[in-house]
Amino acid sequence: MATAKKASEEKAKPKKAADKPADKVKKTAANKPKASTATKKTSTAKTAKAGAPEQRYRMIEVAAYYIAEKNGFAGNAADYWVQAEIEINAKYPK
Repeated sequence: MATAKKASEEKAKPKKAADKPADKVKKTAANKPKASTATKKTSTAKTAKAGAPEQRYRMIEVAAYYIAEKNGFAGNAADYWVQAEIEINAKYPK
């Protein structure tokens, strides 16, 4: 029983600063490598250009759905799509 008591007492003791390993160094802004801003601008520009057609397609798709919903889904899907394309192209010219 004496060993169980010692183990529980050791767990309860708070660790002192001297008990911590000295090899861990806190990273500061000076220690961190700097990222190239030119790389970030280039990759962002490529992503924006590549994503535009997909975004436009999705916007037209959603608009066509809402137009069809407003009409009670009674018409032709192609007609709703064309109407949605007209609306999106008017709001967001290429």
